[in-house]
Amino acid sequence: MAAAGPGPGAGGAVKTLALVLEDEARRGGGGGGGYCSGDTVSGQVLLELAGPLPLRGLRLEAAGRARVAWSESPGAVAGAGTWGVAVRAPGPGPRREAEVRYLDIRQSLLRDPPEGEENLILLDGRHEFPFSFQLPQEPLVTSFTGKYGSIQYYVKAVLERPAVPDQSVQTELQIISHIDVSSPALLTPVLRSQEKMVGCWFFTSGPVSLSAKIERKGYCNGEAIPIYAEIENCSSRLIVPKAAIFQTQTYLASGKTKTFRQMVANVRGNHIASGSTDTWNGKTLKIPPVSPSILDCCIIRVEYSLAVYIHIPGAKKLMIEMPLVIGTIPCIGFSSRNSSITSQFSMDMSWLALTMPEHPEAPPNYADVVSEEEFSRHVPAYPPPIDCEEQLCCPVFAYIQEFRFQPPPLYSEIDPHPTDVEEVQPVSFML
Repeated sequence: MAAAGPGPGAGGAVKTLALVLEDEARRGGGGGGGYCSGDTVSGQVLLELAGPLPLRGLRLEAAGRARVAWSESPGAVAGAGTWGVAVRAPGPGPRREAEVRYLDIRQSLLRDPPEGEENLILLDGRHEFPFSFQLPQEPLVTSFTGKYGSIQYYVKAVLERPAVPDQSVQTELQIISHIDVSSPALLTPVLRSQEKMVGCWFFTSGPVSLSAKIERKGYCNGEAIPIYAEIENCSSRLIVPKAAIFQTQTYLASGKTKTFRQMVANVRGNHIASGSTDTWNGKTLKIPPVSPSILDCCIIRVEYSLAVYIHIPGAKKLMIEMPLVIGTIPCIGFSSRNSSITSQFSMDMSWLALTMPEHPEAPPNYADVVSEEEFSRHVPAYPPPIDCEEQLCCPVFAYIQEFRFQPPPLYSEIDPHPTDVEEVQPVSFML
């Protein structure tokens, strides 16, 4: 809710002028997520009067813009100093400015005055004027305030009175352009590696190598990024591995760019002595509350990167930077989807855990499987002899059925045909 105190006029007739949004948590700085493209913004303008008041109008304005402005450093002027030496001119350099509008809505909240009159008379007391408007369907850029520019949206109520300056009250709108980190482009892992020779002048002590990897490019506020890294120290110096998240703000105006870079989070590893190695198996770095990545504004860009670097005493640091995108829609189904696949795989492959018994059990006797009555019904006790000539005149398959239920030989672990000769196999020994 935004409110203004008593305004000027005869007897200070305006006691309160306030603007209230229905969803107060979604306005600027509320942390409630903000409004998106196509959302409806609703609320009321509250006007409390101490007496009758003539009004020319009460209008509602909704606006949003991205604005960039900075002054260049003083440039050097050739020949301005003694002996023609270039010196810097006094005062600031040229000023760079740019602006892009994303929202411009106006509404009148008062009915027209009676015919023949210019003003509308409101009686004393409390008056409420509801309003509602829809944000554009085209994408709106996320609200942001940076070093050399900002992206801001607001709703303002303007009270127009005769012979008195306009009185207004406004409140900020927090706009969010959602980024889903579950998109395939943001789920791809990032891997970088680099090596650096450490030494001074012609005396080198050995290389320091670094390899780092993150599982995906997209993360949200509050998430912890697991970092996988391998560090090998073949130099003669004691090194320290570190990791940090950097925010880079880029501003564009009049064909010139201005960049501001700052560290928003960092973590430190253990010292690595000469000739030693170290491994990060998912060392975590938590993302603090920061603005989401802004990649769709033509004059302001907000980008992030994860830097894994090694501090080397007496030498320039060895650094690897991997791009990050800070989104607004977390990757909820990614871990659960992996866990379900893993559990399904372990369930389907559980038969691999079964082991064969050390002493296998003998198969059942044929008589226990096929009863004697069933056997006698299909096989005669003594089949009649068949001459070879008759056998040649009959189809062969006609006699195969007689052996269908013939019992197999009984299982036995004792050899029914033992041999008296024991086989001897040569054995060799390795000395």
